[in-house]
Formats: sequence, C-alpha cells, structure tokens
Amino acid sequence: MPESPTINGMNDHVLIETFNFKAEAIARRWKNLIRKEPQLKHYNSLSDEQLCGLNAPLYPQLARSIERGIDRKIIGSYFVRVGKERMRQGFPVSEVVFAYNLSQKTAVDFVSSEFVHDNPLALYQAFGAVEKVNEFFFLGCFYLIKGFLEQVYESMNTSHNVPENLLKTYFKDDFFFKKDTE
Repeated sequence: MPESPTINGMNDHVLIETFNFKAEAIARRWKNLIRKEPQLKHYNSLSDEQLCGLNAPLYPQLARSIERGIDRKIIGSYFVRVGKERMRQGFPVSEVVFAYNLSQKTAVDFVSSEFVHDNPLALYQAFGAVEKVNEFFFLGCFYLIKGFLEQVYESMNTSHNVPENLLKTYFKDDFFFKKDTE
C-alpha cells in the first residue's frame, strides 16, 4: 500500500491532527477576519466566544474529510445541517457564504503558514494539502447553500403557508431534504 502524501516531510496524519487539535486557534484566526468585515453585521453582532463556537467544529470535519477522502454524503450531510442552522439563526445567506469563504481562506492560510517553508519541495507538497482543503470547501459551499434554501423552503411552507406550487416555481432544486447521516 502506498504511503500517504506528505506535507513538508510529514504525512497527512500531521495535517489531520493539526485541524483536529488546533480547531480553536484556527477559529480565532477566522474570527479576526470576520471582525475586519463591516458587511458581516450579523456575525459581528456575536461575541468572540459565539463566533469561535460557530466555526471551530468545521476544522475537525475538514480533518475527517482529509482522513477518509472526499465523501459527498458526509460533507453534504454536515453542510446541509449547518446551512439550515444558519437560516434558523437568522443569518443572511450572503453573510453565510462570505463567512464560509473566510473559513476557507483561514484554512489555506493556516496550511501555508504551518507547513510551507523556504524550499521548493515543501511548497509543492503543501499544494497537495491546499488542493484537499479547497475540494472540501468547494463541495461544502454547494451543500451549505442547499441546506439554507431547504430551510427557507420548509419555513415558507409550514410557517407562512406559501402554496406548494408557488414554492416549486422558485425552488427548483432536486436535492432538497437531504437526510442527516450522522
């Protein structure tokens, strides 16, 4: 069996452990980016502790994806759930996507600062890690929006009694109501 790809001489195990054990530190970096963005009004209305609490669970999920490989069911389940939660919590979808993109930036910056040194081989190896991180976030964004819109659909259908035929006119997605696998 081939060895795991390496990052600066370390295998994926080190990257997985880093995302698992440094999730709080990475979330604090994300929180600092959030605080610099005035258009993220809903996020910025939260305390530092609340913000970090929203973001920290993301990085162990990323670690799990690196460890097991990209599994659309697991990633989809996680992000659909997060999207639904953010909608129920009253976050605007535009802020959710922007904050999510800052999570990706934070993860990539973290890999770059922790694992890239001044040698070409280390830089090349870090590209593999960044590729895995980006693939995770790419799929995650897709499912995050689906979950958010699914919750909008459910709320409009149940709480606001919007007729089903009208909802189907505006919500044409065929992936609604993804079941949570965790």
